[in-house]
Amino acid sequence: MKQSRILCNSLQGRVMSADAAAALIHDGVNVGMSGFTGSGYPKSVPQALARRIAAAHAAGEHFRIGVWTGASTAPELDGALAEADGVEMRLPYQSDPVCRKRINAGQMEYIDIHLSHVAQFVWFGFLGKLDVALVEVSGILEDGRLVPSSSIGNNKTWLDLADKVILEVNSMQSDKLEGMHDIYYGTSLPPNRMPIPLVKPDDRIGEQYLRCDPDKIIAIVETSAPDRNSPFSPPDANSQLIAGHILEFFEHEVRKGRLPKNLLPLQSGVGNIANAVMAGLNTGPFDNLTAYTEVLQDGMLDMIRSGKLAMASATAFSLSDAGLAEFNDNIDIYRKRIILRTQEISNHPEVIRRLGVIAMNGMIEADIYGNVNSTHVMGSSIMNGIGGSGDFARNAYISIFMTPSQAKNGQISCIVPMASHVDHTEHDVQVIVTEQGLADLRGLSPNQRAKVIIEKCAHPDFRPALLDYHERASAGSLGRHTPHLLDEALGWHQRYLREGNM
Repeated sequence: MKQSRILCNSLQGRVMSADAAAALIHDGVNVGMSGFTGSGYPKSVPQALARRIAAAHAAGEHFRIGVWTGASTAPELDGALAEADGVEMRLPYQSDPVCRKRINAGQMEYIDIHLSHVAQFVWFGFLGKLDVALVEVSGILEDGRLVPSSSIGNNKTWLDLADKVILEVNSMQSDKLEGMHDIYYGTSLPPNRMPIPLVKPDDRIGEQYLRCDPDKIIAIVETSAPDRNSPFSPPDANSQLIAGHILEFFEHEVRKGRLPKNLLPLQSGVGNIANAVMAGLNTGPFDNLTAYTEVLQDGMLDMIRSGKLAMASATAFSLSDAGLAEFNDNIDIYRKRIILRTQEISNHPEVIRRLGVIAMNGMIEADIYGNVNSTHVMGSSIMNGIGGSGDFARNAYISIFMTPSQAKNGQISCIVPMASHVDHTEHDVQVIVTEQGLADLRGLSPNQRAKVIIEKCAHPDFRPALLDYHERASAGSLGRHTPHLLDEALGWHQRYLREGNM
C-alpha cells in the first residue's frame, strides 16, 4: 500500500470518496479543471460527477456545468461528462471524439480560445464566475503547499480564483516530479503589469509549488491512475519528407546567418509529424538546442537523452506509454533539463517574441495565399481547437506550418484556393511545408506566395487546377492584389461535400 502523499495534518479530515466530492458540485456552476494534452487531469471525480449527472437526467432534472481546462484532457473527463450530456460550455481546447460530436451537433457550446488568453480572461472577469477548481496534484506538503502533477496549465489561476477547491492527489504520478515546476506569481492586472523577467528558456522565475488557501479546500480525493498516454506511430514516409525539408531549411538559414548554429528555442505542436521533426533534429547537425514550448513529447525526451537538447521548457507532458516508462526510469536526468511552467508563461506572446522562438505547428489546410485553417473541417466542423498555435505563430522568429499535401486517400487537397476557415492569416505564416516541398513566404506578395505555394507544396494531382484557378482569378477578379473568383473560391469544398472528392 502506497504511503499517503497528504502530509498536511489539518487537511486530513477533508479526504473523501470521489462520489462524495462530486456531490459538492452543483448544476450551473463553472468548474476549472486541471489537464493539458492528456496529462495532469483529475481522474476520479469527473467520472463520479458524470454518473451523478446521468442519474439526475434520468430523474428529469437539469444538470449541466461549464468545464474550463488548460487544454485537452481524456475520456475519463471530457468523454465521461460529454456522454452524460453534462457540459453546457467547454473551453478552451478539446480533442475528445464524444465531446467533438456533441459540439458539431450543436448540443454543447464551445469557445475556442488562444491558450495564453484563458487565465487573463478569467482574471479580467470576461468569462464569468469560476465556482469550483478541480485540480490534480501529486502531493500536499506539511505546510499545505501543493506539488504539481504532470501538467500545470491554468491550475494557478483556478486555485487563486475559484470559490471552492477539490483536489485529487494522484500517487501514480512520480514523486520525483517535485522540483521540476516553476510557478510564477508575479503577474498582475493592467495597468499594474510588470515585465516578466524571463530572458532564457532555462530561467527560473517562480516557485516550485502551487499555493492554495486551505479554507477553500472542500474535498481531497486520493487516486492512483495513469495519464492518457497516447501512442505515437513511427514516422511515415510523408512525415519523414516534411521533417527533411525543415532540416534543410534550418541548415540554409544557418548558412545565411539568419539562425545561430544551435538554432533558436524550438516550439513544436503535438503529433507524429512533430515527433518526426524531433527525430530528424536528433540525428542532424545541430547541437546544444533548447525548447520553449507547450508540450513535451517523446521526441524531445529522445533529444534530451542523446544530449542534442540541452533543456526544454513546457507546461505539460504528452507521452506514449513507452515514453512515460523511459521518463520515470531516468527522471533524475530529465528533471535537470525540464521546467514545467504555467501556460500563461509558456505561451506568453511577449516572452515568445523576446526569445525568438521557432514555431512549428500542424494545420488542416492552407490556401494559395498562405492563410491557414488549423481547426475546422470543411469550414464548420471543429476538430480540436487553435490551442497555442496562434500564441506562437503570431510572435515567432520563424512561423512554420506543416501538413501532408493530401488527405482522405487523395480525395482532399490540403492546399486550396481559399481556406474554408482562417485561424492564422497570411500575416502570421512565414513557411508552409508538405511532403512535396517547403515554401518560404517571407518577403513575398500574395501573388508571389501563390506561385511558390502551388509549386512547392501542392500535390501534383491538384497543382494544375490550382494554377488554373490563380491564373483565371488574376485575370478576372475585382482586385488583383489577392485575386479570387468568389463564386468558386470555396467550390473545392462544396464539391467534396457533394461528391466526396475535391
